[in-house]
Amino acid sequence: MSKADFIANVAKSGDMSNAEAKRVVELVFGEIENGLKKAKKEGKYTIGTFGTFTITKRAARKGRNPRTGEEIKIKASKSLRFKPSTNLKEAAGTK
Repeated sequence: MSKADFIANVAKSGDMSNAEAKRVVELVFGEIENGLKKAKKEGKYTIGTFGTFTITKRAARKGRNPRTGEEIKIKASKSLRFKPSTNLKEAAGTK
């Protein structure tokens, strides 16, 4: 689903104009971004009955180039993970 489709669905469900729905969606997405920025130290951002975003760290390591077999260095990195809440899992039919 594209962002435009999402906004259209919110507008239809909320009985509002597309402009109002876009503003609401942008506010929600912006708040999630702000929460993640604040959660850099803790590494965790939970949204009530929606789920938890977790920032994980991967250490630097050595790997292999599959073509040449040459050993390469892989830099340390961070990754964003999402664990849905029980309510969200039930809504998706996965629990």
